[in-house]
Amino acid sequence: MTQTAASDSQLARWQRFRENRNAALAEEHGWLTLTSFQWLEPTPSPVELVPGLWSTSEETGVEAAVLTARAEEGLVFDEEGTPVDGTFSAHLSEDESLNWVRYGTIVVELAMRGGRYAIRTRDSASPTRTEFHGVPTFPYAPEWVVEARWEPYPEPRAVPISTANPLVDGVHLSAGEVVFSRHGHEYRLQAEQGRLGGLTITFHDETNGKTTDDWRKVETPRPRPDGTVVLDFNRAINYPSAFTPYGTCPMPVRGNSLDLAVEAGERTPEAE
Repeated sequence: MTQTAASDSQLARWQRFRENRNAALAEEHGWLTLTSFQWLEPTPSPVELVPGLWSTSEETGVEAAVLTARAEEGLVFDEEGTPVDGTFSAHLSEDESLNWVRYGTIVVELAMRGGRYAIRTRDSASPTRTEFHGVPTFPYAPEWVVEARWEPYPEPRAVPISTANPLVDGVHLSAGEVVFSRHGHEYRLQAEQGRLGGLTITFHDETNGKTTDDWRKVETPRPRPDGTVVLDFNRAINYPSAFTPYGTCPMPVRGNSLDLAVEAGERTPEAE
């Protein structure tokens, strides 16, 4: 295969990646539709944007979220489509979410974050979604496709981190380090590893706050048997918190900061 053909092939794959990424963001109740983040309290109380009385309860010995509403108020269960008429509860574990009920164009997501129940409203009519025309990106840059080395830890390490919401603490399950060289300097970035072996790396770089959001992430396939992995920064993407103030997205672990301007991948949405 010639170099030109290889470059054309890389560009075509990246363009397909971009099309899929923009389509996923624009889904009916995806990340562009968040319109609120509201903590639930022990006392049944109204919330913004949707009817009903919302609260938490420990009556059964396990903390649960509780919703009370009348059928005429217009809430329906998301999966069944049946009216919410009476008092209902749901239980989640930490970091779990549930699209619980609907109200017109709004889906109410129940979430457990930092040991507390919260709801997020997802409105398919949100201007952030209806006026979305794709995330701005840097031009495709072959030089930011980097050969790296995967160095797994003997056991994953739970590292406390902050998140986009100052009231929510997070944990990064560091499975090892991705190591690469740039301009003669070695860089090490801690990564989480998914069930299929792929890696997720959340990082800072010198474009943050200028042309990119405060941090981004890049994912890789499973490392090869020899431990090498391709780190393609052209596929660096924003977390939902770049598009909405209602995200609880994880910040990078300490040390995942590059003294490099990674001019590849997604830019901040305002940079369009």
